Amino acid sequence: MDAVRLHQSGIGYAVATLGTATTPEHLRRAFRLVREIVFCFDGDRAGRDAAWRALQNALPEATAGRELRFLFLPDGEDPDSLVGKEGRERFEARLGDALPLSEYFVAHLSASIDIRHADGKARFVAEARPLLERVPAGTYRELLLDRLADTIGASAERFLAIIGPME
Repeated sequence: MDAVRLHQSGIGYAVATLGTATTPEHLRRAFRLVREIVFCFDGDRAGRDAAWRALQNALPEATAGRELRFLFLPDGEDPDSLVGKEGRERFEARLGDALPLSEYFVAHLSASIDIRHADGKARFVAEARPLLERVPAGTYRELLLDRLADTIGASAERFLAIIGPME
């Protein structure tokens, strides 16, 4: 119902997957048509879990020239209820404030890991590495690597030395 209500409210570019299962194939198809995708999730625990799964599925499609962002709605709201309360303009303003994939990636990992000490930094790197490997080699991966290095206070060169060679 979310996509239907958004269309009825004048947001004709909204699409939805069945359930919360966005696959890399969905993204490949969408990126044939657009350069930017904003995932929109309910603000509850289930929405945040679905967002993290979507991020993991999106990593193989994260390349330079494409933009993936994440919007989390207030608790108790979903797209159809929120656009009904706030209207199209306010909802679209929220889309503009959505987190870029790189920032959501870092925020999600940092939320559960204390990176103020070496133990936490090591855990952060260990959890980030397999995800980073899923990003295709190229500009976007290099920039994401720089962002992750900055998060733990390391240079990009030091971060690369810590994580070792990637596929």
